Amino acid sequence: MIEIESGPYLANFGSLLISWHGVFSFIAVASAVFLVGRWAPLRGVDPDDIYSIALWAIIGGILGARFVHVIDHLSVYSEDPLKVFAIWSGGIGLWGGILGGFIGGAAYSMISKIPVGLVADLTAPAMLFVQSIGRLGDIVNGEHCAKLTDQFYGFVWRSNDSAASWCANGLNASVQPVIALEIIWNLSVLFVIWKLRNRLRPAGMLFALYLGFYAIGRFLITFLRDDKIWSMGLQEAHFIAIVVLIIVVPLLAFKARFGNPEDVINEFRAIAPQKSRAERRRED
Repeated sequence: MIEIESGPYLANFGSLLISWHGVFSFIAVASAVFLVGRWAPLRGVDPDDIYSIALWAIIGGILGARFVHVIDHLSVYSEDPLKVFAIWSGGIGLWGGILGGFIGGAAYSMISKIPVGLVADLTAPAMLFVQSIGRLGDIVNGEHCAKLTDQFYGFVWRSNDSAASWCANGLNASVQPVIALEIIWNLSVLFVIWKLRNRLRPAGMLFALYLGFYAIGRFLITFLRDDKIWSMGLQEAHFIAIVVLIIVVPLLAFKARFGNPEDVINEFRAIAPQKSRAERRRED
């Protein structure tokens, strides 16, 4: 068994609690913005545009993550609707963060006349990397209830403050390492995505491939989780994964094509905004 003794809080300053989950989430988001900003010029995109898009993607991600969590625990929040807004108390859904972030970023991109697919492809590798960082905080926190296992790789949380205490199996129970499995899956997909970043066309297909791969992994791993069953033995994450696959699989099958790296890079640069953000502002 893999025992996790530490509690979920990095520091406690009276009424101010700094959680490991919050720290890792901050590192993950900051890393994503930094990486995409560094990669942007390679596609002819102004890094300042990326930072503006990131702001709206973060807002959309927070709202989406909270929405998915609340829907999955509607019976709890219906008793006290004001708890919906208490994001600081915990409770987010990664699927909502991914899709909400995409919607927020895409909306700003369209308003700013920046090709959505171009920016989305830049974020695909970063998303897999930062999701893995964020999941490290979940491990320390003891989040995501999982089914029991007697295998050597089972996770056991010992701290009374751990979120695992709210799960059906509770503390001191050896459960499936669902968070670690997702990290392993994400990093494996990252290897594939990174190899294809200059090969897949048209713009947007790399992001679609990322969503498809993540949906497959999340669908399978969720069978080991112990969340609320919605219907037919499936959980909320199962149904979201199915909807995502219904959208991206036909898209990839009928639209995605492989190309020579040099040709793909030139194609992407050709659709990038020809003027910097500052130049566009001066014209406006």
